[in-house]
Amino acid sequence: MEAWREVAARIIGDIVLSPSPGRALRKWREQFRVSQVELAEAMGVSASVISDYESGRRRSPGTRFLRKFVRSLVELDVRRGGHTLRALSLLMVGSDKLREAVLDMREFEEPIESRVFCEHIGADLVVGSGREPVLGYTVVDSLKLVVEVPAVDYVRLYGMTTQRAAVFTGVTIGRSPMVAVKAMQAGLGGLRPALVVMHGVKEPDKLAIVIAEREGIPLAVCRLESVEELLAALRRL
Repeated sequence: MEAWREVAARIIGDIVLSPSPGRALRKWREQFRVSQVELAEAMGVSASVISDYESGRRRSPGTRFLRKFVRSLVELDVRRGGHTLRALSLLMVGSDKLREAVLDMREFEEPIESRVFCEHIGADLVVGSGREPVLGYTVVDSLKLVVEVPAVDYVRLYGMTTQRAAVFTGVTIGRSPMVAVKAMQAGLGGLRPALVVMHGVKEPDKLAIVIAEREGIPLAVCRLESVEELLAALRRL
């Protein structure tokens, strides 16, 4: 429970320090996969109040509202199994650089086949059968991960399970994610993601395909134009 309090404190801090508190409120609500109506009911307010804060029609929320906001998100997530809280609590005990590199992280209540996962985010499966079970995902800024994040923090990318998709954004050449995954395996006792997705390139480099085939790691390339579209598609899963 202490870890969850840390998550709550960081969420409140992120909203308070944000130049756009309304957007931050919406970001965290969507991170927990809660609708405005669900959140409003849990908080005991009308859905229009949530909408007004998120759109900026109301002034920045006060401390009392923020505490109720976060407490409601936590309670709703706990009722659903606490998947978002577990992923966030694991991530937040890592370095600041790791938190900056991770754009989104989630665990599923039920497994999704890699083929279905790829269809939802407009990705083409290049290596793999499409039947591999995916139990969650982590989206990272590939440049920040490789350049700034300490290797010791890499294990936190797997969350509570290794059967997750590792989604790399900002890929330019089409090989660095697979090289990074291979390096992670060497340092983490053979841990590997259930699926690697590259975003930012039209096709993977030949070396990436060779590594994926030899290591038995499914590989896909996302066709969506922007990172925002990718994150929105993932949150609809």
